[in-house]
Amino acid sequence: MGTIFQNARLINPSEQLDTKGSMRIDEVGIIDQVAIGSGITPREGDRIIDLEGKVLAPGLFDMHCHFREPGQEYKETLESGAAAAAKGGFTGVALMPNTRPVIDSPLGVAYIRHHSASLPVDLEVIGAMTAESKGEALAPFGKYCSYGVKAVSDDGTAIQNTQIMRLAMEYAANFDLLLIQHAEDRHLSAGGVMNEGPVSATLGLKGIPEVAESIMIGRDVQMLAWLKRHKLCGSLNEPRYHVAHISTAESVDLVRKAKAAGLKVSCEVTPHHFTLCDEDLVDAVDKGNFIMKPPLSSRESRQALIDGIVDGTIDAIATDHAPHAKHEKECPPDQASFGIIGLETSVGLSITELVDRNLVSLSRAIELLSTNPRRILGLETILFKTGEKANLCIIDPECAWTVDESDFRSKSRNTPFIGRSLKGRAVGIFHKGRYIGE
Repeated sequence: MGTIFQNARLINPSEQLDTKGSMRIDEVGIIDQVAIGSGITPREGDRIIDLEGKVLAPGLFDMHCHFREPGQEYKETLESGAAAAAKGGFTGVALMPNTRPVIDSPLGVAYIRHHSASLPVDLEVIGAMTAESKGEALAPFGKYCSYGVKAVSDDGTAIQNTQIMRLAMEYAANFDLLLIQHAEDRHLSAGGVMNEGPVSATLGLKGIPEVAESIMIGRDVQMLAWLKRHKLCGSLNEPRYHVAHISTAESVDLVRKAKAAGLKVSCEVTPHHFTLCDEDLVDAVDKGNFIMKPPLSSRESRQALIDGIVDGTIDAIATDHAPHAKHEKECPPDQASFGIIGLETSVGLSITELVDRNLVSLSRAIELLSTNPRRILGLETILFKTGEKANLCIIDPECAWTVDESDFRSKSRNTPFIGRSLKGRAVGIFHKGRYIGE
């Protein structure tokens, strides 16, 4: 018995495809027919799903998530995180290593692989850059590779020692591992709660200056340029460097210039950073749900992020899905844990804030949410061709809905978007031979 998706809008940026059509998938999850501009005649026993013009796209991929397992399962587990991902239209996510214990060895990678095999989405594991993410000694990059790890990061912190960061760049280049940088000068950000400026002063909260992010990116870009110029990596590869959750105008400009200089630099932005700014904390009742790192930046920086999406400087949208328990957020803002959940609101925010405002096309949004994250991590490209594995997301771009915490599949509820009206929503996925839909 196969599955036929009839009357879809087929969008696949990697094939420059945006057209009406239908798709049949066989009983083991392989595409066996794609009909452009027409329907497909069903065979006996086929399940027919009429999409009525909804979008059939490559399965979305979030390259920056925290599922908290092992060590903090009261916030999220691999199972609940995967359920939230599927609900949001994601067929794959990359998990950051700042669990308890930190995933800084093949043992931690093997744990995730073993416990995620039966889940409906793919879980890629990001290995820590340094042992216990302390920034003092490199983790075993070579052993990571033998376990299929494609990227390393000390997310949640950043290597403050420039010599250690240089070594990380050189070793990562030797193994063609992507370096994902949580850019933060901790000497500048120490004790800070939100963006430093007039709003933090008004609220009486210690600020984090925007330069705490950009100064770290500037250091790293200079090192990348120096290594390239002097060919000191000892490898045929140049270091590949990716800025996580970019949030300031200066940071976007640094990435833009690095790309123009021919460096292998990419970056991602979160939906909350291109939707909100520090001014939104003023009238917020639940201020704890507006506390994250990097903090919500100024109105001017938010516009720079949007400009970076439009002009192609920003390569991907990633949620930085960071679940926290109720007591860790419903407290004074200077005591709240950093981070919010985002898997189940990402599509809605992207369509509402970017597509519906005619800033980007829907195809470009899918590129940011699916095609580019997979490309940056070196994952297999999803193609709509006969013989390819079906890895699909179904999106209703016209769906009007309100964010309701009772609908969440995540164990946590920490988001500033509860009650917000959005347009556009993922309504199903097909992956691993299985259809999950509303």
